[in-house]
Amino acid sequence: MARRVAVVFGGTGFIGGHVVQRLAQKDYVVRVVTRSPESARPLMTQGMVGQIVPLAAGPLDEGHVARAMVGADVAVNLIGILAERREGDFARIHGELPGRIARAAVSAGLSRLVHLSAIGADAAAESLYARSKAQGEAAVLSAFPRATILRPSIVFGPGDSFFNRFAGMVRILPVLPLVGGETRFQPVYVGDVADAVMAAIERPDAAGQTYELGGPRAASFRALMEYMLGVIGRRRRVVEMPGGLARLQASLLSWLPNPPLTRDQLLLLRHDNVVSGLHPGLRDLGIEPMAMEAVLPGYLGRYRRGGERQGALPA
Repeated sequence: MARRVAVVFGGTGFIGGHVVQRLAQKDYVVRVVTRSPESARPLMTQGMVGQIVPLAAGPLDEGHVARAMVGADVAVNLIGILAERREGDFARIHGELPGRIARAAVSAGLSRLVHLSAIGADAAAESLYARSKAQGEAAVLSAFPRATILRPSIVFGPGDSFFNRFAGMVRILPVLPLVGGETRFQPVYVGDVADAVMAAIERPDAAGQTYELGGPRAASFRALMEYMLGVIGRRRRVVEMPGGLARLQASLLSWLPNPPLTRDQLLLLRHDNVVSGLHPGLRDLGIEPMAMEAVLPGYLGRYRRGGERQGALPA
């Protein structure tokens, strides 16, 4: 019997590596759609020879997307950005691309489609990020009504761009500046998100559903940073940046390829990023959420004085 084929868009990213690994463990042939096949080569060791196949393609190109789907059974879209490099990137990548993927999945006769969105997706939001996420969800469901939408909060785990970023900052800064310190997040473990993708593929009752993915507890941005400081054993004063200064910084650094703060992110930080209770969650997919306390000390050890040679410090 021929192996099932899964197509993963965004497979070389932080979440993508975990999803590709799980698909390979389930004996899928995994096509990793990427502009740079070299970036997918480290993933190839997670499967048997020929099981994980980097596919050189521009995901914004309709023809490339269609060809990637030929002969496939399921597809997963994990592509997302946190900041625009060019005006309109949110609309192109979050709003238009998911619809293109969904239409190609229908044309190719795929049985399942999983689309990664985000908590806070809202067609009426001030934030372009949140608005474009909602547009992408609508485009997916319009073309492929039985698609599964996953909306995670902040995702953490080895290699994340949240706790690692701020832990790196405190190694060089005398204080830890924050914007939106009272905004609440519900961090979710990357392994749980990958497990949710697999459950969405495998469970018949997940078709057409939207799931909000959050960890066991919610906490303010400030509380999360104070916990992180305790884990790495560094004393820093957590300072709330005045709104005017934050807006100025966002404007001055907007030209950077990966700006530390954008105007759109300032809009996002006005709203909590936690599960609403209006949609099912991880437990409805049979997944018990992993606590931060069980994971963070392991991968933030390199930020402690002396590195991982010292034992974990109490928070």
